[in-house]
Amino acid sequence: MAYENILYSVAGGIATITINRPDKLNALNRLTLAEIDGAMAEASADDVVTGILLTGSGEKAFAAGADISEFADFDAEQGTELSAAGHAIFNGIENCEKPVIALVNGFALGGGCELAMACHMRIASGNARFGQPEVNLGLIPGYAGTQRLVQLVGKAKALELLLTGDAIKADEAHRLGLVNHVVENVADLRAKGLEILNKIATKGPVAVAHCIALVNDYYDMEENGFENEIETFGSLFQTPEFIEGTQAFLEKRAPKFR
Repeated sequence: MAYENILYSVAGGIATITINRPDKLNALNRLTLAEIDGAMAEASADDVVTGILLTGSGEKAFAAGADISEFADFDAEQGTELSAAGHAIFNGIENCEKPVIALVNGFALGGGCELAMACHMRIASGNARFGQPEVNLGLIPGYAGTQRLVQLVGKAKALELLLTGDAIKADEAHRLGLVNHVVENVADLRAKGLEILNKIATKGPVAVAHCIALVNDYYDMEENGFENEIETFGSLFQTPEFIEGTQAFLEKRAPKFR
């Protein structure tokens, strides 16, 4: 399958999906998300593939968030549909029967952080930054960030990050459990990812798939939280805060919330 915004390759049984919009800091517009979904389906169906690496091109960003220019004029119904579509794609990554590792180079903010959290593991380079800055737009995370961040770092720290919009460095992300490993340079990311996936490839694939499914089952009690996030995300598109927040972002100024 041909892709426009991502690169897809398979070598040595490992599929690599690379978001390829470096001029846009690999922002996740709708086409990019759809292509990630398509590549995940392609890798999942390929019997040769035993594991998947997901990363961004360049050294500045894994994915610096959603493409805000795409939804700045959305109404509540469109916002809800946007969130539901993102949830479906990221849930597909989380529930993939093959291990998926995010190689985080540079910024993983907003939807980019949510994409990394949907993967089964995360490896970060020293220059990585993680954050959910949606409150600066008068929004909340829309791709399950309010749920997965709590699962990974706990309630208190998740609330701090969600309410302040602050970004954290790779070493703090590792200390909090958001990241599995930190490597010094971007160039070292792939080697570490391959090391882990190649080790997993020596294990029973059916057992691996069941481990992934059963760990995900642990969080089934949170399902209402996922649904509530979708509905709340959509409802915020009709608020003055969202209008001011997105206009300020597009005009490159600080928002003035009342």
